Amino acid sequence: MTREAGPHGGRNSDSQALLLAAGLADLAVSTVGSALGTVRGLLRRSDATELAGEAERELVARGRLVLDRYAAVPPAHLEILAQRALARKAAGGA
Repeated sequence: MTREAGPHGGRNSDSQALLLAAGLADLAVSTVGSALGTVRGLLRRSDATELAGEAERELVARGRLVLDRYAAVPPAHLEILAQRALARKAAGGA
């Protein structure tokens, strides 16, 4: 007596996981192959040195943006409230 497992267990689950892994591997290989083809094409260009310099500058700029976005410590909430209270007090407010 054979029993077919549902979509979340048994043999179908194992085969689905295998198919998923194979699909991901194929996607990775095709992406790497496409990227290598692009790199080969870029290396054949006569302005490859200028292109590499421009790419480096762009990467440095992107790195600065990322560091500015995530490395900057936001001001302390209570400190901001205290500064506002002092400003109101100095302005004659309650």
